[in-house]
Amino acid sequence: MEINCEQLDGDIFKINLKGRMDILGNEDIDLKFSGATAAPRKFFIVDLSEVNFIASIGIRTLLLIAKATHNRNGKIVILNPDSQVKKILLMAGIDMVIPIVDTLDLAIAEII
Repeated sequence: MEINCEQLDGDIFKINLKGRMDILGNEDIDLKFSGATAAPRKFFIVDLSEVNFIASIGIRTLLLIAKATHNRNGKIVILNPDSQVKKILLMAGIDMVIPIVDTLDLAIAEII
């Protein structure tokens, strides 16, 4: 699993993930993902377009980051997940906690 972070306009950070969010993939990115979403940063777009599989541990990671972000009065948005990943996220009800959008413009609009 790969991760990289880029700062967009203002205080919005885009986190790009690539690979499988399973137990092995999460081990690869866990510390970097936590660090990238740590205080004082508050606004995140998590791009899942290159994640081709997500397991419950990946969902757990997203929920933990969403909770920590919410506690800092921040916001997290999931951007453009693969169709199978999106199906899993919707079945798990993640969209009730974290908005899921298809374009970067919509993701930025959700945060602002």
